[in-house]
Amino acid sequence: MDFANTTVLVAGLGVSGSSLARVLNQRGAHVITVDEHKSEADLHSFGDIDWQGIDYVMASPVFNPRTPFILEAQRRGIAVMSEVEFAWQLRVNNARTGKPAPWIGITGTNGKTSTTEMTSAMLGACGFDAPTAGNIASGNMDMSLSGCATNPAHDALCVELSSFQMHFTDSLELDCAAITNIADDHLDWHGGRDNYAADKAKVFHGVKKALVYNADDPVVSDKARQARVAPGGRTIGFTLGEPSTGQIGVADGWIVDMSGVVSGKAGEANRLAAVSEFSHLCEPDGTIYPHLLADALTALALVLGFGANLEQALEALRTFAPGGHRIATVAATAPDALGNTIRFVDDSKATNAHAVKASISSFAPGSVVWIAGGLAKGSRFENLVASQREAIKSAVIIGVDQAPMLEAFAAEAPDIPVVPIDPEPNETVMTRAVEAAGRMSQPGDVVLMAPACASFDQFKSYADRGEAFAKAAEQWVANHDAR
Repeated sequence: MDFANTTVLVAGLGVSGSSLARVLNQRGAHVITVDEHKSEADLHSFGDIDWQGIDYVMASPVFNPRTPFILEAQRRGIAVMSEVEFAWQLRVNNARTGKPAPWIGITGTNGKTSTTEMTSAMLGACGFDAPTAGNIASGNMDMSLSGCATNPAHDALCVELSSFQMHFTDSLELDCAAITNIADDHLDWHGGRDNYAADKAKVFHGVKKALVYNADDPVVSDKARQARVAPGGRTIGFTLGEPSTGQIGVADGWIVDMSGVVSGKAGEANRLAAVSEFSHLCEPDGTIYPHLLADALTALALVLGFGANLEQALEALRTFAPGGHRIATVAATAPDALGNTIRFVDDSKATNAHAVKASISSFAPGSVVWIAGGLAKGSRFENLVASQREAIKSAVIIGVDQAPMLEAFAAEAPDIPVVPIDPEPNETVMTRAVEAAGRMSQPGDVVLMAPACASFDQFKSYADRGEAFAKAAEQWVANHDAR
């Protein structure tokens, strides 16, 4: 699409909006920016928009589809598009192939970032310039999706796609696409679970090479069955169990392909590697993190479906280091006489119940001192607490609105000790939470910070929350070991 001599309203000047405005200006578009909180914006109130002559609107994901300015644009027949849609339309040809770099898109309720990072790492090891882009946070405008899409050096893009971004995205035809899972999240933004799932499923439309889906998730499996893959495209299911024809999964401790992506013969079992070879997928005692194993299977199916070299991809996966705030041990006490420690594990990125269920279930029964709470986003936690009560030893509740989490424990696990942390003073919240968790811990336990909630009530971001936890944990361990 040629945006020269068009007028584009860019709503929201985060990294994505700022990058898109820059790229559009370079393409000869007239860009009008609006942001109520950024001094550099052209407009600081949506009431000041002069709709005459505006051809397109880029809506930041912070604005839900029922926001008045979006409804006004649609009433006037003005196309509302995400940065993803703009970036897809603005793609340039790769310097080596003379064609636009293919996109590998990953979406889902949880596991998007880990899967995207693994995919990029494996493709990089196979000789592709294939950076991560999209919903993955980055302060570098050149690494935003619009910046990456207009860089001729990239051979492929590994794009994390949120449901927000996909809502106003309609023309993607990805080379490879995956949905990691679908659980209730952001339903208020989308107006219901059906709308949420439908926006996620857009990544499957017209996939050219490999459509990868979670065969253990009935909603995702249904969306995969409904999808129309381009001629020659392959559909690959991944499962944490033993795979059947058309799937990649796990049998007898081995990653096994029965999709045919390796041998070319669907239904033929091919052992690819032992799960134990991938240390980042396991606890120190060898216990597998099921959600990280699922992410690895997704990424492996994507890169093999893309055409990457199997051995190079597996070697990259063996040495992969997960990004921050995802099942990361940040501190541990000195071992006792039996070799046991108190470990502090940062899973600040677990911002909903689905992610936290996967996290807690990775640990031994009765061993988890759980730090939870934050901005609940209207969620309830009764099902989460009920399903994980055998693993939870005690809980520490942070956040400005603690009622949903406290009510869940009162209803489903009244026998589990729960300590609420006073929200004020805000700057010492995490220190006090870690101190409380430490008092309830003994060697062999895990203090798990997996909040099941957003962070913005008390922290700048989930990363800021995770860093505060790590700092407090390190200080607690230093004080404890000094005694």
